[in-house]
Amino acid sequence: MTLQVGVLGYRFMGQAHANALARLPMFFPDAPDVERDVLIGRDEDALADAADQLGFSRTATDWRDVIDEVDVFYNLGPNHVHAEPSIAALEAGTPVFCEKPLAPRLDEAEEMAAAARDADVPAGAAFNYRFVPAIRYAKNLIDDGELGEIHHVRGRYLQDWLVDPEAPWSWRNDEEMAGSGALGDLGSHTVDLARFLVGDRQGEIDRLSGHLKTFVDERPVEGDDETRPVTVDDAYSAQAEFEGGAMATFEASRFANGHKNDHTIDIQGSKGSLKFSLERLNELKVLREHNRGYETVLVTDESDPYVEHWWPPGHVIGWEHTFVHENYEFLTAVAEGGAASPNFEDGLAAQRVLDAVERSDDRGEWVDVE
Repeated sequence: MTLQVGVLGYRFMGQAHANALARLPMFFPDAPDVERDVLIGRDEDALADAADQLGFSRTATDWRDVIDEVDVFYNLGPNHVHAEPSIAALEAGTPVFCEKPLAPRLDEAEEMAAAARDADVPAGAAFNYRFVPAIRYAKNLIDDGELGEIHHVRGRYLQDWLVDPEAPWSWRNDEEMAGSGALGDLGSHTVDLARFLVGDRQGEIDRLSGHLKTFVDERPVEGDDETRPVTVDDAYSAQAEFEGGAMATFEASRFANGHKNDHTIDIQGSKGSLKFSLERLNELKVLREHNRGYETVLVTDESDPYVEHWWPPGHVIGWEHTFVHENYEFLTAVAEGGAASPNFEDGLAAQRVLDAVERSDDRGEWVDVE
């Protein structure tokens, strides 16, 4: 059976996932057969060009026309179009893969998760950093008890693409379309990785204190002689506590000058510690019990997660490969009738933390994650 895939969205994430779908049969021979069937968007001319470039057989300008025609629906559009098409596809019995954050607001994320519970098909959430081999290696170390009792979890995601106050306005600067700024766009990744890595030992994030900051209140509209208001955060920070007692600190910014895509995770336990940076994604720094300092592990051996599908040891992989791994796992779940992981419940759990950060900032006090 060949899975006919429909994709809503053809820019950044559309390109990333189309590339992954094309690579699957080359490097994962046991992956399901996939056809890039229909690409969905609003601009017919741009859509036709994108379909030709990304290898899709046809196009559609309304997702309603195709969600019950395809075998899998990828929702890679802006945050404000995540809920309605995804819920409709699930109600039609079509498996759904949705970009993060799951929705702009918590109530919509709850509706999406409820629809996924009622549907008898996989519903995957796009947290691709779970599929970095070094992150999988770190997860195995933690699960095996190599770090002992977890005391600290530190996560930050720093970028600098909005430092220039003349950088143009986009939908990511609008609360109605995006929900939040750095908090949802970047913070959702960090929260999910923290849950993925230590959640089995520490439970959920239980309470937190959060802070949001907007540095530039309006931005110019590209190609026009006007400005639009920025209604989301440019940066956030939070201190938090897991149910198991571990302390956590989270931070993200689009104003971190000199940082292009710096996603780091730093975890300390009673027996050891580890550090990861997305800008050196083939490496994991590990401090083991009784060692005096960190060792740098190059996670490129054939025995390391996913690496056997790629190159000889020492030949590094890159950011795009995380999407190949992610698509492999999700589409295998679709083909075999299994459960997707991460799923809409994981997306909802992250959304609850994001919502708590916003509530805490508004109230100026610690809040429970509901």
